Amino acid sequence: MLFNAENILLIGSVLLFVSIVVSKTGYRFGVPTLLVFLLVGMFFGSDGLGLQFHNAGEAQFIGMVALSIILFSGGMDTKFAEIRPVLPQGILLSTVGVLLTTLFTGLFIYWISGFKHVSITMSLITAMLLAATMSSTDSASVFNILRSQSMNLKHNLRPMLELESGSNDPMAYMLTIVLIQFINSSGMGFMDILGSFCIQFIVGGASGFLLGKLAILILNKINLNNQSLYPILLLSFIFFIFTVTDLCKGNGYLAVYIAGIMVGNNRITNRKEISTFMNGMTWLFQIIMFLTLGLLVNPHEMLNIAVPALLIGIFMIVFARPLSVLICLLPFKKMNFSSRIFVSWVGLRGAVPIIFATYPVVANIPDSNQIFNIVFFITILSLVIQGTTISWMAKLLHLATPLEKTGNDFGVEIPEEINTDLRDIILTEEMLAKGNRLMDMNLPKGTLVMLIKRGNEFMIPNGSLQLHAGDKLLIISENKEGTPPPLS
Repeated sequence: MLFNAENILLIGSVLLFVSIVVSKTGYRFGVPTLLVFLLVGMFFGSDGLGLQFHNAGEAQFIGMVALSIILFSGGMDTKFAEIRPVLPQGILLSTVGVLLTTLFTGLFIYWISGFKHVSITMSLITAMLLAATMSSTDSASVFNILRSQSMNLKHNLRPMLELESGSNDPMAYMLTIVLIQFINSSGMGFMDILGSFCIQFIVGGASGFLLGKLAILILNKINLNNQSLYPILLLSFIFFIFTVTDLCKGNGYLAVYIAGIMVGNNRITNRKEISTFMNGMTWLFQIIMFLTLGLLVNPHEMLNIAVPALLIGIFMIVFARPLSVLICLLPFKKMNFSSRIFVSWVGLRGAVPIIFATYPVVANIPDSNQIFNIVFFITILSLVIQGTTISWMAKLLHLATPLEKTGNDFGVEIPEEINTDLRDIILTEEMLAKGNRLMDMNLPKGTLVMLIKRGNEFMIPNGSLQLHAGDKLLIISENKEGTPPPLS
């Protein structure tokens, strides 16, 4: 069955529904959500139920739109205060680490391509291109797994991995594009390659910073009557930032990530509505992107490259990624060995390498279909081996901690423009020792009780209301940056 105007909405709705339902089971058992969506796409594809989708150019466009939204949203969730202590580590991993992974893996691919029983034969530059497409990681899947098991990480590992995963895609993209240009243009020299890198970094970083500032200014000054238009306005900025940067020969993915950081770390109007909208859009385009890539692949073709892909995948997991990480983290003497090992293990390949693998196909690079199939195989291998053992590895290395609670159980939020702190607490017998009424408690100045929850019942507080141990109080205090006010 082919996609056409008459059936695309029906097929699309079925694919989305099945993906969400199946992902619930995978989430519960620690299976990466990405893997579930890919497998659903493969199940419905040409070797499964027969949906025909073979246009790498369209898949690349979908991936470009999805990555712009995902990277911007990831930037919005990246907090300066959290990443500042691990900024050098994250930047080294996302730049030098990607470069070293490409180098080690490319040399290994070139070496094994001459073996008699390996079904691939690649030149050194083609081997480097294959390595570059899968040199970035997808740590977002890691945090889905950790959250499903209410697990956090010690030693600032979480912000460091989030920074790496959000900022290493631009480096992998630049390596992929430059190597494609080198293959298609025999006259391109080292200085041309270096110049292209510098231009992409400088233009991408500068446009992301400046256009991010412009987005903040317009969001806060435009004063729209309909609040629902603010998220859509920001979405238009995301696409504008990416395309303008790309037209100026900069790295659009780097630009949207930096712009997201700028927006996320500054005060903006209607943040709650914008964040809710961006979270929904991120999930929607993640699902669409993964399903598209799953439909694009022909699973029977991967049988021919299973042996070399297996060798390359294992090499990346046990050698290339660990060695790259250990080299990048050498200057940081205070980082313990367990943390270094865990960061080495969290080198998941995700949808991004598969999207980057479509670029050689669109550019008609020799052996491009072989490159795409190998990357797809290694992505699944990485998700199965590393993705399903992340929580186990964190516990084994004694790096797991309980996930900190965010928000409150009342579902109440206040605008960030109001400098207050809103949280809930559970009453204990000790808190009620001086009396079981609200008026008997010594509430700090500037603190009010907004709601009381007893079981499934909500009550409006008053001074004479009888309180019980186990009651949950929603309290608001004046100082947003302060500590929780003690109740006695």
